[in-house]
Amino acid sequence: MPAWLILLLVQVGVSLALNPSRDDFQWFLQLRRPAWLTFERLIPLIWLAIYGCFYASALISWRAGSGWWAMAGYLVLLLLVQSYTWLICRTRSLTAGTAVGFAGWVWGVALTILVASSSGLAALLLVPYLLWSPLGTLLTWQMRRLNR
Repeated sequence: MPAWLILLLVQVGVSLALNPSRDDFQWFLQLRRPAWLTFERLIPLIWLAIYGCFYASALISWRAGSGWWAMAGYLVLLLLVQSYTWLICRTRSLTAGTAVGFAGWVWGVALTILVASSSGLAALLLVPYLLWSPLGTLLTWQMRRLNR
């Protein structure tokens, strides 16, 4: 099986496996948000672009010879990112989401440094996540204060 297909299947599989139920997600949608969040309808498109960057980065990194350790790093990052909403919805804890969001960003920084040695482009494709993730973590932290 070609690498591009394996990476795609893993990404889609993890995304489907860590998708919250409708009831849990409905709870999440009813939470109050900060007034500055005026672009919420764009968030799914932003995440779609970030997941596309993850996929491209992993594929470029694989082709650059990064090996299985780098692919394991991408998998951990994907698990952290995808578990953010799932964990919030399952536990109904925005505190848990804030912690996972921060952990994902830290892991993303480490992965970016790791893959930069084999491919600058692969590292560059992780930058959109590194820029977006702190905003999402801040949003979750502020939502926690609004939804005690």
